[in-house]
Amino acid sequence: MSDEVRMIPAHELATRRPGARGADPTAGAQGSGEAGGQGHPPPAAAPRRSLDPAEVRVATRLAGIALPNPITSASGCFASGVEIDRFHDIADLGAVVVKSITLEPRDGLPTPRMAETPSGMLNAIGLQNPGVEAWIANDLPWLRERGARVIASVAGRSVEDFRLVARALTRAGGDTIVALEVNLSCPNVEDRGLVFACSAPDSAEVVRAVSREARVPVLAKLTSDVTDIVAIARAVVAAGADGLTLINTLLGMAIDPDTGRPELANTYGGLSGPAIRPVAVRNVHQVHSALPDVPILGCGGARTVTDVVQFLRAGASAVAVGTATFVDPFITARLVTQLRTWCAERGIADVSELIGATQRR
Repeated sequence: MSDEVRMIPAHELATRRPGARGADPTAGAQGSGEAGGQGHPPPAAAPRRSLDPAEVRVATRLAGIALPNPITSASGCFASGVEIDRFHDIADLGAVVVKSITLEPRDGLPTPRMAETPSGMLNAIGLQNPGVEAWIANDLPWLRERGARVIASVAGRSVEDFRLVARALTRAGGDTIVALEVNLSCPNVEDRGLVFACSAPDSAEVVRAVSREARVPVLAKLTSDVTDIVAIARAVVAAGADGLTLINTLLGMAIDPDTGRPELANTYGGLSGPAIRPVAVRNVHQVHSALPDVPILGCGGARTVTDVVQFLRAGASAVAVGTATFVDPFITARLVTQLRTWCAERGIADVSELIGATQRR
């Protein structure tokens, strides 16, 4: 019968196992040069002594910036932190990456601006913000009073916009603004609306202009919606970026099945949340493998402590948490504690041991 189940005898099953006597010697594990010999996994490392979480050092450095821990907010999901500060002290985070700031005030795009998707959400907010002058007058003093380390996200419609925003933030930042993040996922009005981040020359031009104005490290935030993210990364680093934020949202769409209308007024929007984490981790690993000395702030779908560890192992020095904050406003503070515990249970005394620590299969 075609659906009959045949039990395989034990002696026959043994010959089918990779590495078993009589089995095909080419059917074992790949990489004959790895420890343990062909067909055998490397020997397991001796288990480490578990630690008290208080013994674990979670401080890290990102592009030369000393951070007390590797957990930051993600731009766009945290505003300037006023709302979240009701739930936990935002100064306890590694840094607060604020919502992107433009030269002039922006009302943003028409509603609906957000749509829930499986394991994530779409948004098309349109960089709504009060403009750099108002942000400096109102938000920056509050952040300074709270003692937060601020990474200010810079956005614009032209290279000159980026330059002027960077200049204003640099003059006002003092010790509070510890870095500038360049949001390159903005349409370039001087180049047919092409998104800066999709063009290596355009991205480099913006980063060059910002770097000339900045007196703090500059992080270039890139998108995965390109053919070769490593090529874009090389271009912005050559132009003066001190580090990278990987990645921004992925372009997506949702359609109401009954009406046939897009669920967002803008038709398309940025996909964020756990659905994009594997893409983000892959991008971090690709860029870190190609540019191992370039610091990376990993971003995209981090929600659990194991998500954070994946980003660190892929090569990130710190991890930004965004969409998960909408579900759990305590998530960033909780992840700092959970990371200590996770490391302590495995005998990892310093979180820096995890950065770039991946093994070949």
